[in-house]
Amino acid sequence: MAKYRDSLCRLCRRENLKMFLKGDRCYTEKCALDRRGYAPGEHGQLRRKFSDYGVQLREKQKLKRMYGLLERQFRGYFEKADQRKGITGLNLLLLLERRLDNMAYRIGFSCSRSEARQMILHGHFLVNGKAVNIPSYLLKVGDELSVKEKSREIICIKSALETVERRGIPSWLEVDITNYKGVLKGLPTREEITMPIQEQLVVELYSK
Repeated sequence: MAKYRDSLCRLCRRENLKMFLKGDRCYTEKCALDRRGYAPGEHGQLRRKFSDYGVQLREKQKLKRMYGLLERQFRGYFEKADQRKGITGLNLLLLLERRLDNMAYRIGFSCSRSEARQMILHGHFLVNGKAVNIPSYLLKVGDELSVKEKSREIICIKSALETVERRGIPSWLEVDITNYKGVLKGLPTREEITMPIQEQLVVELYSK
């Protein structure tokens, strides 16, 4: 399976946005975007004027990189969103938010989505009491995500839970930090998804 192996900090600098791809490091003075707030590469400091297509492309790349997806998988989510009733852009965001790796990150079991993905693959989480090791697994309303009993002493999980309040826990999740579990209470509204994303530009790009 294809995997992005280059520097994650380059992605934030390219989009000129903190996407918190490296967890706690993004809150410190070591954050690459704070130290070098311009695009990577030899011509990164040049001012660029994007065409309409360029603006749409940058928005798609930003959303794709936030959730740690490559193009083929991301386009698959768009096609699913387009086939469903309702607003395609909102459907796309809801599909991405329901991913297991994103839920583990949102609840506070990891400091980043990439870290959550690794721990899922190593089998540290349960969904409704059953082991699931597929990062793209989609949770449904009412599903409970918990940490395995024997995995609760893992340092990265404990430290992530200690700092989750700094990130904030979304209102559509119910989290029980003491018992290492969280429940998807309902699907968020567009107003509750506070990421700086204009999903309509992504829809326009793929609709050409």
